[in-house]
Amino acid sequence: MDELFTIGHNKKGLRDFVGRLRKAEVDCVVDVRLHNTSQLAGFAKKDDLEFLLTEGFGIKYFHMPDYAPTEEILSAYKKGGDWAAYEEQYGELMVERWMPYVLVRTIEQSKWAKPCLLCAEDKPDHCHRRLLAEAIQDQIPGLEVTHL
Repeated sequence: MDELFTIGHNKKGLRDFVGRLRKAEVDCVVDVRLHNTSQLAGFAKKDDLEFLLTEGFGIKYFHMPDYAPTEEILSAYKKGGDWAAYEEQYGELMVERWMPYVLVRTIEQSKWAKPCLLCAEDKPDHCHRRLLAEAIQDQIPGLEVTHL
C-alpha cells in the first residue's frame, strides 16, 4: 500500500461521497466512527452504507470502532473541549491500543490497495481520522495520505 485516503460524510451528498471514493479508486472503507447508526448519519448509517458500497460499487466495508476515540474523549471535546487536549488524549489511546501498528498489519494482510478511513467530520483538521492516518504514515515510509 502506498496510498491511504480519508473522508468524512458530513456536508456531502451521496453522489459526492461515492464520487470521491470512485475517483480515488478506493477499494475498502474502514469506518472508524464510534457512533455509526444514528439517524443523523443519513446515508452513512452502518448497514445502509455497507450495503451501498459492497453491492453497488464493489468497495469493501469494515467498521472498526476500536480506532475511534472513547466516549469520554469525544464527549469532552464536543462539549467545548480544547483540540490540543483531544489530540493528546487520542494519541495516548492510539499508543495504548497499538492502533497504527495493528491497522497497518490488517491492511497488509487484507491486501487492500487503496483503503479509506471514514469518519463523520467534513474536514480532517479537527478529526481523529487525520491523527490516525498520520500515525499510520509514520509506520509506512513513503505512504501518501489524501483527504477526499
